[in-house]
Amino acid sequence: MTARFTYLGDMLFWILVAALTAALAVILLYPLLRGAKAADNIRAGEAAVYRDQLRELDRDLNGGLITPEEADYARAEIGRRLIAVSADEPAETPKPARHHRFTEAFVLLVLPVLGLCLYLTTGRPDLPSQPLEARLENPGNDVAVLITKAERHLAEKPDDGKGWDVLAPIYFRTMRVNDAQVAYRNAIRLLGPSPVRLGGLAETLMAVSDGVVTEEARQVLEQSLTLEPDNPRARFYIALSMEQAGRPDEARQAFEALAKQSPADAPWLPLVNEHIAMNGGAKSGADPAAPGADPAAPGNPTQQDVAAAETMSAGDRQQMIRGMVESLDAKLNEDPNNFEGWVRLVRSYAVLNDKDRAAGALKRGLAAFPPPGEQGRQLLALARELGIATEGATQ
Repeated sequence: MTARFTYLGDMLFWILVAALTAALAVILLYPLLRGAKAADNIRAGEAAVYRDQLRELDRDLNGGLITPEEADYARAEIGRRLIAVSADEPAETPKPARHHRFTEAFVLLVLPVLGLCLYLTTGRPDLPSQPLEARLENPGNDVAVLITKAERHLAEKPDDGKGWDVLAPIYFRTMRVNDAQVAYRNAIRLLGPSPVRLGGLAETLMAVSDGVVTEEARQVLEQSLTLEPDNPRARFYIALSMEQAGRPDEARQAFEALAKQSPADAPWLPLVNEHIAMNGGAKSGADPAAPGADPAAPGNPTQQDVAAAETMSAGDRQQMIRGMVESLDAKLNEDPNNFEGWVRLVRSYAVLNDKDRAAGALKRGLAAFPPPGEQGRQLLALARELGIATEGATQ
């Protein structure tokens, strides 16, 4: 019985292929088979319209709607057009439409044969069908099937906290941020809060708000710090919330505290130092005499800038920062081969909440460091982190 159903399924497949091929051939051949008939029909239609206009003109004249002079003028114009259309018609009996034999043979024979050969080469006609239930039982590495399987399980057992805990980060990685938010909340409700779950929920809330650390996200991060006071990710985002709220002094102090807490080789330390500089501070460990430090590098604040910033009001300091960013922008226009400078410029405009200029800086940076390269990919990753649109940036 199983073999019989398999045979019927194979026959049905090839019947559908043949039917679709025939339908496509008819669609492609239809314009060729029509020949010049369409043009003849158009001329005949125009002549009929002009004859109707002549009859309508006589009715208007008899009804007194127009004067004889107007009727003569209109009749002459319509007659001229009618003669022009009639002159285009062939004087002798039209020849049968010439068929495009080669083209028709190509459509009827060559195209189906090419399609069949391509399918036999790249397709798997011997592969048995696998319905959704079978794929759910053996999903392999298919993420979409794994998610579907987990969703079915949670639909039957919505109080399975471990299931929500596993599914939440998968939702987040596949950019289903609203579903990720629900999954994290369910996991926290059923399993209790943990630094990982609270951090995941906070990042999801920020993704929903295009990178902005909202009040709810900040509260979630503060709850995470009560469980793990030295959590660098939570401390970074809380400092970022102060920066986004226009409180550079508090943000700088929070970033500086995080830098002091972090090991010297911490991967997040360069990013923290960028934010310290953006908020008027000196980078952690930025000794001008140190081999790796270059106080003259484009966009880096000088010691005089730092000293001046410490005596300024918040508004003046913000104005000074904007001037430094514009200076960095001008220097990068002159010398675009400065990857660190582009990173700093894109981030600076984002911190200043100038998304249009940030997107423009990203596009210019990608022109100097195309996306196929490692540095180009880093710029795109930075844009996604900051919530900057990347559509059109690589064109």
